Amino acid sequence: MSNKKITIFGNRWEPIRKWLYPSWIFYELSIRFYEYAISIQSYLVGRHNLLAVYLGDIEMKTLALTFSLSTFIISTFFLTLPSCYVLYYFFKRENLTSTSFEIKLKKYF
Repeated sequence: MSNKKITIFGNRWEPIRKWLYPSWIFYELSIRFYEYAISIQSYLVGRHNLLAVYLGDIEMKTLALTFSLSTFIISTFFLTLPSCYVLYYFFKRENLTSTSFEIKLKKYF
């Protein structure tokens, strides 16, 4: 019996999957974190009447922009990039965890 990896998508799929899955998760997580950032900005703008009394109009918009940008940057740096790296490394290595479950799982992905 050969040690050649066989996937349900064929042999041409193997070099593509190690780049496709990490790029897909980067795209999906970036979109989600962008939506979180927009939600934070919308929340702060919705509270504009309450906070603008203390801060002022320009400072309120600056605060909303700062919080939304920092949410996106922190989430991308600490969650998206490490998960993309782990997923890439998982598909690049032959048997990363040394379990039969990994071999069965990679067969379908």
